[in-house]
Parts: sequence; structure tokens; C-alpha cells
Amino acid sequence: MHLVYPTVVAALLFSLGVYGVLARRNAILVLMSVELMLNAVNLNLVAFDIRFRDRLHGGQVLTLFTIVIAAAEIGLGLAIVLLVYRNRRTIDVDRLRALSEHETGGDETGGDETGGTGADGAIGRATAAGPVRETAAAGAGPEPRPEEAP
Repeated sequence: MHLVYPTVVAALLFSLGVYGVLARRNAILVLMSVELMLNAVNLNLVAFDIRFRDRLHGGQVLTLFTIVIAAAEIGLGLAIVLLVYRNRRTIDVDRLRALSEHETGGDETGGDETGGTGADGAIGRATAAGPVRETAAAGAGPEPRPEEAP
């Protein structure tokens, strides 16, 4: 078996993965692109292991470790994406600049729809129902919730 064929296929896979990481905005597609890059590395490891006929099959063993790491990476990555979607209602990578709940910036007053402090001194926070404005008066907390009837 020639070493050129799997190396070219691995280079194409890796190039597609790099393009996906750099060009995509969706976080799930970025994770899939990282998986493409890891699979390209695995293909190279196995191809070179077969080519050099290693007695311990180091390339194949390292490929198994890479597959385990990739599975853990996907599990954690999807958990983070689900939490970000639950809090922000978007998984667009370009719109997720800061991971804090209260973002600063936006306009000259420092406030915007997603958070920060507006011109009236109100602190904004985004919820599932939309932006909520609270007054930032001294000693004033959020209003108590009424007791729900069983």
C-alpha cells in the first residue's frame, strides 16, 4: 500500500476541518469540524503505523487514545453548547463574545438589550421572556415573589 493515498485523504480531511472551524458560526458545526481534524490525525497515525510495521503498534494505540479524548471532548462540548443555548437562546459563535451574563458595552450609555447599565441607572439582564430592567437603588432588592397556591 502506498503511503501517499491515506496521507492525501488525511490532508483533505484536515483542510476541511480547518475551514469549518474558521468559517462556521454554529458551535455544533465547529465541534464537528474539530472531529474531522482529529479523524485526519487518526488516519495518519494508522497509515504510518502500518507503513513502518511497528511491533507494538504504537500508532494504533495512540489512535485509540485519541478516539477516547475526542469522545470526551464532544461530550463536554455539547454540554457547554446546550447550557449556552439555554441561557442565551443562540449558539452563534460570533454573538457569544463574552460568557458573562451582564455584558457591558453596546451604545454610549453603556446599556443594551442583553445587559449592562442603562442611562436611567437600571441594570439589565436577559431572560427567556426578554430583557428585564431592575432599578439599582441603594438597598432595594428584587420584589418578593407571591406565594403560589397549591
